[in-house]
Amino acid sequence: MIAVKVRNKRVRPGDEILVISGNDKGKTGKVLSCQGDRVVVEGVNVRKKHMKKTQQNQKGQIIDIECPIHVSNVKPSVNGKGVKLKTRTNDQGEKEFYYLEEGRAVAYRLVKKTKI
Repeated sequence: MIAVKVRNKRVRPGDEILVISGNDKGKTGKVLSCQGDRVVVEGVNVRKKHMKKTQQNQKGQIIDIECPIHVSNVKPSVNGKGVKLKTRTNDQGEKEFYYLEEGRAVAYRLVKKTKI
């Protein structure tokens, strides 16, 4: 069996997300990085790591690190509320994500990253 890395299209670094299940359910944060089907979110799934003393670090210490969580446990959020993203083609012919707010469609962002 071959392990396939799946890149999630709905969540990318810099997006605001809402955690929908797990120990940190209800928390919101910014996506720091995406690693296959897992994402690292700022302030979510924080664990303690015990660091040994080294030549660079003369004292041993305990640091807090954010561990990755599965992408199925997060949802994009706008103003602290989780939204369901759908895709459509805009007037310029580009695919974009949008969500419904009070019955009207609001553009979220383009599906592909724009090259600057």
